[in-house]
Amino acid sequence: MGLGNGVSKTQIAYCAIAALLVFWAVGAHNRLVRLRSALVQQFGPFSEQCAQRHALLQQQVDALLPVLPAATPRIDSLRAACLQVQAACQHARARPGAAGAITSLRLAEDILAEARARLPVQRVVGAELPELSRDLAQVDTTLVFARRQFNDAVQAYNDAARQFPTRLISALFGFRAAGAL
Repeated sequence: MGLGNGVSKTQIAYCAIAALLVFWAVGAHNRLVRLRSALVQQFGPFSEQCAQRHALLQQQVDALLPVLPAATPRIDSLRAACLQVQAACQHARARPGAAGAITSLRLAEDILAEARARLPVQRVVGAELPELSRDLAQVDTTLVFARRQFNDAVQAYNDAARQFPTRLISALFGFRAAGAL
């Protein structure tokens, strides 16, 4: 038997379940938005450290070029790798949650690491180079920390987006997996 205005207990139960599902969906969506926002915020420090490293590497290249004329091809490859990382970082800064942009940045970082490893900086003695090397080492350490922070944010976002039933909300609203550095 229905209640006073013709609404049955079954209809009330269905309405309560529907309201519960709507509240859960809104909460899941808001959580994904919050995690994606945290991911974007964590990319900022990484990007800043990349810019600082780029400036120091440019100084190092300028200091090495007159001292090591025989290493010009390796110095030029380091300069090109620096520019590639800078371009990839600018692209990733626009969409730090896009896996493709982050993958491009990660590959550019690998190329830069190889170019830096091929440069005979340790054999060069100069007034400016030890200080530059020390500053680069410090920036590299900070960059590792910033990368770890960003990757932790990516992992939290990706884990949340893959959980069932939140995966349904991810698919419905276009939350795609983010790439790690």
